[in-house]
Amino acid sequence: MSTSKKIQCCSSSVLALLLLLSINSFSQNTTDGFPFMLPKEKPNRQLSRAMERLYDNYSAPKPEDNELFSQFKYTEIKGFDYNNHDGKISRRDPSKIILHNGKYYVWYTYRNTITPPQGADKSSETIPSSDWDLGEIWYATSTDGFNWKEIGVAVKRPAKPNVGWRAVTTPDILVWKGKFYLYYQGFMEASGKRGDDCPVAVSYADSPDGPWTAYNKVVIPNGAKNEWDQFSIHDPYPLVYKGKIYLYYKSDTGIAPHWVRMQGLATADNPLGPFTKNPLNPVISSGHETSLFPFKSGIAALVYKDGNEHNTIQYAEDGVNFEIASITELMPYAAAPFVPDAYTDTKDGRGITWGLSHFINQGEKGKNHSIMVRFDCDLSQDLNDPEMKEHRVNHDVDVYLRQGLSNKQKQRINQENK
Repeated sequence: MSTSKKIQCCSSSVLALLLLLSINSFSQNTTDGFPFMLPKEKPNRQLSRAMERLYDNYSAPKPEDNELFSQFKYTEIKGFDYNNHDGKISRRDPSKIILHNGKYYVWYTYRNTITPPQGADKSSETIPSSDWDLGEIWYATSTDGFNWKEIGVAVKRPAKPNVGWRAVTTPDILVWKGKFYLYYQGFMEASGKRGDDCPVAVSYADSPDGPWTAYNKVVIPNGAKNEWDQFSIHDPYPLVYKGKIYLYYKSDTGIAPHWVRMQGLATADNPLGPFTKNPLNPVISSGHETSLFPFKSGIAALVYKDGNEHNTIQYAEDGVNFEIASITELMPYAAAPFVPDAYTDTKDGRGITWGLSHFINQGEKGKNHSIMVRFDCDLSQDLNDPEMKEHRVNHDVDVYLRQGLSNKQKQRINQENK
């Protein structure tokens, strides 16, 4: 046999052997049952779509190993008086918490009115239409995050017709080149008259204790007619990322009561603007109040309430294209975390472990107001708290029974049973 024929024969044999091994391997992968012990790495076998997602969409196949999964635990905080919960005093929508000179600072919407909210039709210069109407921005400090001292007003409502003359609400804080900037919603009419229509305004100071100087200009304008954010720009939330100010915000698409809340992004090189809205807006398709933080090389978001992807924690490597990182429950309303590296332009965000949030609709009927509470979690690279990673949480029966049938639903069922 010639040398060339020997080589050809040998090559054919090798190919046949490789093909046989491949067939056996394929057969092994498709006929053997999935391993009893869940592999940490994606196994080399055919997988269902569910199992593909388990390995491709999450940082770990088990929730307890997923750094962006956590339960949330709540604690009452001290230092705030609610006037026996008569509905005249409300505190809600806290800002991110910052640490300055050994003290934690938080800003929030504060309402102290002669009556509880009465609705748009009954509202006046002194009677609020909603829980946040006629609100101002106040602040408090703490040394431990549980006991707070309310200092007083930070940003008052400006004189009419300046931005926010009706109410300044829902603040968040930015620290940029040694100065402090408070972004907030500026209402020019009672909430509910035409909807919660308002742009974003800003005040600035050399100290977190003020005094604050109002810019008196709109910094994040409403979108053009028929655009998704044409009416409301809510919950401004700034971070420093990639050398720029990334300011996330919420808007409502559609008509009440069928709103769809989504999150947008605007960026700037200067805290006073101009801000450029991202062409991919909305960048998050669900969620209510916006809560985000640097995590590793990207941005993580708490996406609670509203939309198909509510009760998820999401992550975007570029701060724009968010993907679901985990699914959880009992997420904090209007989460305002302590984010130590929110403004450091970090390339390795460490995550969060605690913050403040609010509970709305407190008080008896006709005495609607909100209160602030503390939440704790483990969404940090530097903490390992197994209790926070539990994914089988039992709730009291009362939690379920409070979600009872409405009178309308009971009537429908009674009609069906006739």
